[in-house]
Parts: sequence; structure tokens; C-alpha cells
Amino acid sequence: MPEQNSSHREMTLAEALRDALRLSMEEDPSVLLLGEDIGIKGGFGGGFTVTLGLAEQFGDQRVIDTPISETAIVGAAVGAAMTGMRPVAEMQYGDFVFCAMDQVINQAAKMCYMSNGQLSVPMVLRLPVGATGRGAQHSQSTEAYFMHTPGLKVVCPSNPYDAKGLLYAAIKDENPVIFLEHKLLYGGKGGRKEKTSLDPIMTVPPEAYEVPLGSVAVSREGGDVTVLANMLMVHRALEAADILAGQGISLEVIDMRCLAPLDLETLMASVKKTNRVLIVEEDNLTGGWGAELAARLGQELFYYLDAPISRVAAPDTPTPAAASLEKAYVPSVDKILRAVHLLMDGG
Repeated sequence: MPEQNSSHREMTLAEALRDALRLSMEEDPSVLLLGEDIGIKGGFGGGFTVTLGLAEQFGDQRVIDTPISETAIVGAAVGAAMTGMRPVAEMQYGDFVFCAMDQVINQAAKMCYMSNGQLSVPMVLRLPVGATGRGAQHSQSTEAYFMHTPGLKVVCPSNPYDAKGLLYAAIKDENPVIFLEHKLLYGGKGGRKEKTSLDPIMTVPPEAYEVPLGSVAVSREGGDVTVLANMLMVHRALEAADILAGQGISLEVIDMRCLAPLDLETLMASVKKTNRVLIVEEDNLTGGWGAELAARLGQELFYYLDAPISRVAAPDTPTPAAASLEKAYVPSVDKILRAVHLLMDGG
């Protein structure tokens, strides 16, 4: 992260994403936005304010307010990308992408391979994810579906600095990028706010910059346990790290801000230092991205591990609608603390 100066300003994650979109659209006339309610003048700016004001600046030919048809949104984005545009498509809720999985999996992800590199699909698909009191069809964490699909890049920032740099890099990339954004991390400045939002605010450079796709970040250095987490779970892991530091336990927290491509080298270097691994994800346990990391690290570093690789994840049920049940469903700081203590005791 570059040194901060007086020209930098504090931004929420939603504002940082908006800034990346604005800069990309100013630099490149082939960048356009598609989505529901994103182009209504005087409106919210999409479901979570990310496109607020962009319709007024760039007009309805580049900020395209679409019908309520996810198949049409993604299909139009794939077609536009194949003809030389750089579309950024938005699902109002990430769960709705399942209506358009043929376009994502069979079209966007495969066209480069099927054409022997003659075609590329430089598009970004933005997906708001995570549990926020909306029940089973508006609360899922969908990373694993896309990490499993060759041809897609998968990005999931946890903070405003990374969000701006990753989105700017994703728009420039020649491949389709799935860009996941946790609803509780958008922040509340300038529009709608989730009731339990964390409001992470950071000082962000005003100019364009790239955070490399395929990179992870060491959010906190430590020597006892490597914790791998993404999006909301990064913040809960850091909170747990603060508590455990007072107990003499040092966590190294790695922000899994990119899941595909995977920066396995950084992860392996950390595990060789700590000899213990805890993976924390909001998705349900079976078949999640954590399962893939556990398998790879177990295969590569078996003899470095002082305890079995441990995982904290949601149970294998749909996300509940009741607030009390959702609180029990989503991994908590307390669950992370218990898992770390078990690891320190040998698993």
C-alpha cells in the first residue's frame, strides 16, 4: 500500500468501488455498466449505492438500466465483451446469478478456450453476497461455484483500498472476473445502509491504481496460527487476533482477497512459519473454497503441520431468515477463538 498523503480521502467500500468505476469509464469509453436500478437519475445507484451519480455523469448509453432479467444482463455483458467492450454487470443480489449460470459457466468462462484464444471476454460480474437478514435466497456466499470453473477469475475484497484497486484491475483484465462484495462491508455513507454494517472506512488514493489479481494480503503478522479468511470473516479473524494476543497467542491473518488465480506460495510460506492452519469462511462447510485450500495445503505441507488443518464455516443448511438463527449460522469471533484454542492444544 503506498504512503498516504493529503490528497487521499477516506472512503467506504461502496465509495471506493464507485471511484474505480468512474476512473475506468473516464479513461476508456469501452467501459459500460449494466444492472437493475443502476441508471435511475436521483435513485439509489443500484441495490447498494455503488453506481450513485454515474448515470448523471456518463449518461444512459453507458450506465444501462436493465429489465429484471439476470439472463439478459449477463448475456448482454458476454456479447458486449466479445465485440470489444468492457462491460461491468451487476446482480442486485449475488444469489440471482444462478438464473444466468449458463451464460457465466458455458459462455463467459469457455469462449477463450473454445476459440483457441481468438476471442476474449473482458467482463466483470459484480455480486453482492453474505447473510444480512434476508433468508435463504438473498444471503448466500457463492465463491466456490466460480472458483471451481476454469476460465474465471474470482475476487472478494474486504476493505476499500483493495476494493478500488482490484476492481480497477479487473476491468482492465482480458478474462471474465467474478467480483464478490459482502453486503455488510459496503458502508453507510451516501445512501442505503445495512443495519449491522461494519462500515470499514480507509484512506484511499484518489488516482487509479491496481491491486494485482491473484494476490492475497497478510493483514496481520503472527507466529502461532495461520488464519485464512475472506470478506467479512477477515474482520472477525482480526478481532479474534486482538483478543488472543492478550492471551499470548499470535495469529497471522491472511486476507484471501483473490481465490482464482490462487497465490499458494504466500500461503505456504505462512504455514511453514506457524505450522498450524485455520480456515474461516461464511459459506457452508461442504465443498467450500476452504475445502480446496485444506486439500492443497495438506498435500504440500503435511510434514510441517503440528495439528490437523481446521475449518470454521456455516453449517450445511440454507441461510435462515430469523435473526437469532442467522447469528448462530454465520461464523462468529467466539467460534474462531474456540477453533484456535483447539489447534494450540494439538487439534
